[in-house]
Amino acid sequence: MFLLAKKPSTVQKIVDINIHWSGDDPFTFISHHHDTYPKGNAQMAPPLETIRGRNLGRDYQERMGFRMYHGRVVPGFPMHAHWGYETVTIAEKGFVDHFDTEGNNGRFGNGDMQWTLASSRYEHCEMYPLLDQENENPVHITQIAINLPLDRKNGDIHVNNVWAESIPVISTETSEVTLYCGRYEGREIYSPNPSSWAAPENSVRIMKIVLKPGAIFTLDPLDDGVDRNLYYVSGKGATLEGTKIKTWLRYKMKRCTPVNIVNGPEESEFWILEGKPIGERQASFGPVILKDIDEVRSSMDEIRIKEFQEWPWGVMDVTNPIDMGRELHRKDGSVERPM
Repeated sequence: MFLLAKKPSTVQKIVDINIHWSGDDPFTFISHHHDTYPKGNAQMAPPLETIRGRNLGRDYQERMGFRMYHGRVVPGFPMHAHWGYETVTIAEKGFVDHFDTEGNNGRFGNGDMQWTLASSRYEHCEMYPLLDQENENPVHITQIAINLPLDRKNGDIHVNNVWAESIPVISTETSEVTLYCGRYEGREIYSPNPSSWAAPENSVRIMKIVLKPGAIFTLDPLDDGVDRNLYYVSGKGATLEGTKIKTWLRYKMKRCTPVNIVNGPEESEFWILEGKPIGERQASFGPVILKDIDEVRSSMDEIRIKEFQEWPWGVMDVTNPIDMGRELHRKDGSVERPM
């Protein structure tokens, strides 16, 4: 935990963040990836000379402006499991090639997001194809895991895209707010998946806020019983309730208090995550969040036994053809694209 000499009066605690952010119930995990990949080669991968010497398969050390994560050819995350929660994957820049055990595959990016509700055992891969072979490939991906109550676990699986054209962006002369979930300034958007906790009755809200130098931004207090976290991602010299704050910190707000930000001399980026806690005792390990440790252990055993047997795509780090557009292909042959 990072402690300031003076903590803003509306802040309960302050926590360090990096590419992985902590969160409060119902948010269990947030990953925030900003990488500048070089131009892609014929395999939609970085040139060999830029990945030589890396710990391929687990490359989280930024070198030459990027990481390979678990990818060995194309950056990203080859086949892996989720069980017991929902993820929203926000591709602000760059693209994600997605394949799963439900028979879905496709490509989304440049402002799109994908909501994946994996209440039961589910495997997918998420690779970052470098489509531009002449210029750099910046990739900004944020993935947020939202837990499920116990009575909604071990049920159906749902995968749905929300295309950039449908995501509300509220702009003023001094600010731009991108609303990924919740309600703001008369606009609203929620998870498209049934049984999601990210629904209006649970006051879940996810926003990215970009402020110009000197901008003033305010949010009213939330209802009692709803938590709010402010993530200061980039910028310099902003104040919260009149107290100077620093970047790469999470500010857990006291309940029923407002947010009053005065930005400093540089453009700044903040994220807001809000929601009513589920408030249940649950157990987690690796990719599983379920009732108790016995159920988690049993589920991890099932994943180890079945994940390779049931993977329908041949290789774990499968990608789409380079000329594919923003599309979601279903097992039944239907294809969804932006309107």
